[in-house]
This record gives sequence, C-alpha cells and structure tokens, in this order.
Amino acid sequence: MGERTGRWGRRSLLRAAGLLTGGAAVGAAATAETAWIADRRLPISGGPASATLGNHQQDVGGGLVEVAWGVRTDERLIALTFDDGPLPQWTPMVLDTLDRYAVPATFFLVGSRARQHAGLLRGRLDRHEVGNHSWVHHDLARLDAHGAYDDLRRSHDAIVAATGRVPRLFRPPWGHLGGAALHAAARLNYRLVLWTLQMVEGQFPHDPAGHARRIVADVRPGTILLGHDVGTDDRLVALRGLPDMITGLRDRGYTFVTVSHLLGRAASV
Repeated sequence: MGERTGRWGRRSLLRAAGLLTGGAAVGAAATAETAWIADRRLPISGGPASATLGNHQQDVGGGLVEVAWGVRTDERLIALTFDDGPLPQWTPMVLDTLDRYAVPATFFLVGSRARQHAGLLRGRLDRHEVGNHSWVHHDLARLDAHGAYDDLRRSHDAIVAATGRVPRLFRPPWGHLGGAALHAAARLNYRLVLWTLQMVEGQFPHDPAGHARRIVADVRPGTILLGHDVGTDDRLVALRGLPDMITGLRDRGYTFVTVSHLLGRAASV
C-alpha cells in the first residue's frame, strides 16, 4: 500500500508539474503578447503609429514628406551613404578613402556622436553632405510624436553645431518608420531617405575584394547605397574594400553624387 501510494504520489506530482509548466508557458505567451501590444502603444491615436497629433491644426512645417529609396534615371549615378557615425575608429578611415578618390558621400549622423566627436568632421565635409540619423540610434518607430520630434530636434541641433551644416535629410535607424516619426520629419522639413542597396559584409568574411565585386555587380543607375562608418569588425570588410568598390563602379561608368544631387537629378528628368 505504501508503494502504491508513493507511485500515485509521484504521478500526481509529475502531472501537477506539467500543468504548472504548461500554465507558465501559456502565461509567458500571454505576457509577451501583452508586452508587444503595450510596446506598440495601441490604440493608434496618440501612439507611434499615428501620424497626427491631437485634433488641432497640425504643426508640420511645409506639410509634406518625401520618401526616397532611390531614383529612376538612365544616368549612371550612385549616392554613397554612411550611417551611425562619427566614431574615431572608423570615420577618419572612410573620409581618408573618399578624399583619396574625390568621392562625395552623404553621412547620416547620430547626434550624440556628432556632438562628442565634432573634431572628426571639422574641415572634412566640403564635398559631402549630412543627414539626421536620430540622437542615440533608438527605434523612433516606438516613440510618440512628441518623443520622435524631441529626439530628432536634439540631434538636428547637435549636427548643426558640430558641422555648420543644416541637415535636410533624415534616415530612421534600421529603416523603421512609424507615423510619429513621419510627423516629426514633416515638422523639421526633412526629406526621408532609405536605401536601394545595402552592403552585405557578413556574406564576405575576410574578403574585401569579393564584397566589392558583389556590390559593383548589383548597383543600378539611381542607387542609394547604404554603408556604415561604425560597427563590429566584420563591417571593416566593406571599408577595406571601398577603393575596389569605387574603382569598379567608375570602370562601369558610374559617377558618385550626394543624395540631394541624386534626388535633384531625378526631379529634373
């Protein structure tokens, strides 16, 4: 009798443990779903998905935001862009290469880094242009209209102070774009720039030349090419291959221009 009681006791315990485990799993899933909804701050009104602010007149500058991934053109033009800088380890390397080959580029700067490392940019942006890439590279698609605007405004002012240039372009971190970020971009009279083609450093470990050949083969007229002048060491593959990329594209008849120049050419054709 004692053995049977012990056996059923163990079964009961195992069954109870299973129920508890299953309940915990269900509870965790429910918590994750709740967190996801809360994170998105639904309902739409007043949250990051909303591109309007309240029921009053919208204070949105010119009232229009253009979004560009690239342009349609028969001209062999390419706009080279770099995100996330400046930082001392990488940005000077990129600027040195661009100077050596007389290539203009567009740098989407993180405002806090621009403020901290303004000396890296001073006197080195004559042929380049700058854009806003947020204050600390947070996901603006998770912020409401006030939060997105405050972030971009703070970054905007830091970029102006560091470079003497007024950014007119905006690229959201990771390309994440909520309605609130659109509203903030409109208030600052930004043009919103994404990209046509991104460097794929992870596919070419320790092979800068191979990575350069891949990009050269994939570029089409009107491409906006995304690179980074900040990151992990594997991204150095692209930067070390930048000379081969530049010469390879020039051999194909491409001319490097800033994003604003590229968008201007599209508007003129």
